[in-house]
Amino acid sequence: MRDIDDIQPQNEGQGFQFPGSFEITAMGNARAGLRERVQVILRGLGLSVLEASVRERTSREGNYVSVSVVFTCPTREKYEAAHAALRADPDIRYTL
Repeated sequence: MRDIDDIQPQNEGQGFQFPGSFEITAMGNARAGLRERVQVILRGLGLSVLEASVRERTSREGNYVSVSVVFTCPTREKYEAAHAALRADPDIRYTL
């Protein structure tokens, strides 16, 4: 397997290139422990979460939270599965 830092885009400037590192943000219920849950869901898919990348931001009213993480992803299918798995969680409203 090649080192992820050595991988170059197949076609310069054309969308996502796999494998690669991507950021995903999940937004949902502030009391649901999403900071940990998002990481557990992604790891459950076999994806590697970059620990130092995890960020959390609470809404002004404190009812919602957004959790952003960077993860390494080998294929477009796994990337789409990550979004689908997060959206399937009842406490996550949407992902970016």
